Amino acid sequence: MKITGVEAIPFAIPYTKPLRFASGEVTTAEHVLVRISTEDGVVGTAEAPPRPFTYGETQASIVAVIDTIFAPQIVGLRLTERELVRERLDRTVGNPTAKAAIDMALWDAFGRTTGVGVSELLGGFTDRMRVSHMLGFAEPAAMVAEAERIVDTFGIRTFKVKVGRRPVTLDTAVVRALRDRFANDVELYVDGNRGWTASESLTAMREMTDLGLTFAEELCPADDVLGRRWLVDKLDVPFIADESVVTQADVTREVLGGAATAISIKTARTGFTGSQRTHHLAEGLGLELVMGNQIDGQLGTACTVAFGAAYARTSRRAGELSNFLDMSDDLLTEPLQIRDGELLVRSGAGLGVDVDPDKLARYRQD
Repeated sequence: MKITGVEAIPFAIPYTKPLRFASGEVTTAEHVLVRISTEDGVVGTAEAPPRPFTYGETQASIVAVIDTIFAPQIVGLRLTERELVRERLDRTVGNPTAKAAIDMALWDAFGRTTGVGVSELLGGFTDRMRVSHMLGFAEPAAMVAEAERIVDTFGIRTFKVKVGRRPVTLDTAVVRALRDRFANDVELYVDGNRGWTASESLTAMREMTDLGLTFAEELCPADDVLGRRWLVDKLDVPFIADESVVTQADVTREVLGGAATAISIKTARTGFTGSQRTHHLAEGLGLELVMGNQIDGQLGTACTVAFGAAYARTSRRAGELSNFLDMSDDLLTEPLQIRDGELLVRSGAGLGVDVDPDKLARYRQD
């Protein structure tokens, strides 16, 4: 099970429409495919989706740090030496999605080597998750129409509504239009991507008090320490920390400081090993968890559902597992399918998915 090679392959697939939210806009999935090879001929894969306006990583920086720093540090180690891999990668500050992709590719390779699925290795609680769908910035009528299409086509009935614009009345109008259209047949929560101030957040949430929101996520910046603590203390719904909790230390700081009451886990930024740590910490603190998405493609989504389905706490809520629907194509030989609002964990060893070499050749950028 010795690691003999680590590859970082940049690829780009256009979205069918721009994805807009408070922290930026994305028109193309400029991701990195990470492959880890072993002496036994096994290859594990994962996907690294850069978010330069959130974590400071770009496609080029992920390729560079893996090729020049991370790969030389871990080639020669065994797949089971994940703690040693983590220790070596953590010598370099930052680069969360590059580190996460390496970690998940290791798990995939280990699962393929042992003939066991990653979700089973992690915990094996269930084989599926309910799906939530992200609704990006648009006029109320357009966002309602998008929600109608998603309900009719995929059976999804949980929506994460991107907010954080100014004036806030536009965002609250969108949420009200969705509730008016679907009544109580759908679950709604809002995500500000740190776009409002604390006072704007409270004003908006009070305007939506009667709309039955499940969560509010990252409405205002985490570095507004006093403002955020003041806001969270006044909210009637759990406040999800997302971009502000990349590490377990971040989780501890935000929760004990009164700046969050729930946590979003994104395997794209913490891998499987780091996500385990976050899950166990949240479990010990009694926090609610949701599985987030970093605008992943289908490979990244397969990682998210594998982790989310592995535990009772992460499978309790609908996970963000539908962003790949906005991509014009993907790399997998057998595309993921959302049916009746659910996504199943792929059966088979490792992640249970394979990359189509022809599609990779078409979209790779190197």
